[in-house]
Amino acid sequence: PRPVRLHTKGAWRDVPLHRREDLPPGHPVTGPAVITEAGATTVVDDGWRAEANDDGHLVMERAAVTESSDVDTQADPVLLEVFNNLFMSIAEQMGARLESTAQSVNIKERLDFSCALFDPDGNLVANAPHIPVHLGSMGTGVKEVIRRRGAAMRPGDTYAVNDPYHGGTHLPDVTVITPVFGTGPEDDTERDAPEVLFHVASRGHHAEIGGIAPGSMPAHSRTIDEEGVLFDNWLLTENGRFREEETLRLLTEAPHPSRNPSTNLADLRAQIAANHKGVEEVGRMIDTYGLDVVQAYMRHVQDNAEEAVRRVVDTLDDGEYAYETDSGAVIRVRIRVDRAARSATIDFTGTSAQLPTNFNAPFSVVNAAVLYVFRTLVADDIPLNDGCLRPLDIVVPPGCLLAPEPPAAVVAGNVETSQAVTGALYAALGVQAEGSGTMNNVTFGNARHQYYETVASGSGAGDGYPGAPVVQTHMTNSRLTDPEILEWRLPVRLEEFAVRRGSGGAGRWRGGDGAVRRVRFLERMTVSTLSQHRRVPPYGMAGGAPGAPGANRIERADGSVTRLAGSDTTDVGADDVLVVETPGGGGYGPPPEPHQAGEEIDDLRAF
Repeated sequence: PRPVRLHTKGAWRDVPLHRREDLPPGHPVTGPAVITEAGATTVVDDGWRAEANDDGHLVMERAAVTESSDVDTQADPVLLEVFNNLFMSIAEQMGARLESTAQSVNIKERLDFSCALFDPDGNLVANAPHIPVHLGSMGTGVKEVIRRRGAAMRPGDTYAVNDPYHGGTHLPDVTVITPVFGTGPEDDTERDAPEVLFHVASRGHHAEIGGIAPGSMPAHSRTIDEEGVLFDNWLLTENGRFREEETLRLLTEAPHPSRNPSTNLADLRAQIAANHKGVEEVGRMIDTYGLDVVQAYMRHVQDNAEEAVRRVVDTLDDGEYAYETDSGAVIRVRIRVDRAARSATIDFTGTSAQLPTNFNAPFSVVNAAVLYVFRTLVADDIPLNDGCLRPLDIVVPPGCLLAPEPPAAVVAGNVETSQAVTGALYAALGVQAEGSGTMNNVTFGNARHQYYETVASGSGAGDGYPGAPVVQTHMTNSRLTDPEILEWRLPVRLEEFAVRRGSGGAGRWRGGDGAVRRVRFLERMTVSTLSQHRRVPPYGMAGGAPGAPGANRIERADGSVTRLAGSDTTDVGADDVLVVETPGGGGYGPPPEPHQAGEEIDDLRAF
């Protein structure tokens, strides 16, 4: 091959030029080099090798690890974007494996799971775009495992956490955590244990984890023990061995044991497999770029997120809001901006005291809501990570419903109170109208079947845009099960899932409409609902009207109707129908005046 000039490693160099048609199969071309053909030119960079295979494809592979001297550990804008996507890609690949290997409808079909990558201290580095309430709270579980296990962690160990008072949120959400070790001495002493470089974690909502009601989302639980089986820093795998017998005993010998432990075990195996994928991909990334570069960019992506949020804080004003829930409990938040420090304090002082119901939310849920809201204010394409929280000081007084004391029940806190905290923050910031403010949780089941879903509502309107009809809003991002799968796996029929026309709040920009969902039961079951905004309508903003409140009921086979409270439980028989009408989102801006004949329409968007 004849030489050509190529600019590489900051200088012009003579490199070989190969003609693609002259390359025999199996003949390697080591970079730096250029391969040319009629329709393309391929640059083989330093540390890479190209080879034509028997099918005529040109295969590129890395031939050597890039030395740290080749890739600077100082933040580079291009590599920052590369690593933003690399870290996120690891979590996405974990999610793909979890979806493909899980057994339950809730994880496999509804995609009620999340995967993320954490640094050695348990700070969130990057996540896939899964469930916001999971992603902002998983780090609490990771840090709790680090605190209690510490140097006792070993390669092949994996831990499970769902205890809300030791790193979890509510019991159905089981987080599986795996430390990622570097290479170290093989001596198995604590002193010589290899270094933990990262942690990977996957959280899945187990639609049955025990408790006093099938589906493990009881409407009337009063203590944490009534909500199911606790995984408190549970050693799930040891030295690569899945502790199946021990975990089965934990699931079946609790005060209110799981009704479906075999599915729990299958989904836990899937979460372990997802974490193993994450460990593999972290190793591949380190092999490609070198450990020092990867660790440097682990810090850079968080620093970049911190600066992005500080730029947002620079534009904010002080604000406060008192968010009333259907029970009368109030979430009060004050946001105070310190322009000199480019930081903000989010103070929940004045929030109602711990409740006797299950709408209490651990601090990790509050952390998730704050992280989500401020991340949505950032226009830059950055991964959600703990850097977003550095400019923010969160104050939650102990003993309030956002910092409950054990053994308070919390199952609704993760799903419903998280939405209320989000709504309170958006109102205090004056950003947009309320987007239904509830996940509209529905569980039903018996001894043989258990199922859980969240039903979409309308989203809130904002300055310059209307709300969307029938979407998952804010802290939830799960699917609804396909009707064919739902009816195949469970003894029910989906009779209607439609837009609830006119339920969005009026305004210059209307709120999104909610939904109507009708499910007919084919055998006896117990139905539980956890929902809000059945009494208090979702607020409008800047003169916009509130959205319509939701409603739940059972239309009995005998023609009678049982009205359900927002949080309620009832037994149903064959041919009874559950009807859920979800709230509409609030409108933004005063509604336009009715158009008079002869007047010119100035802004068609108003109509």
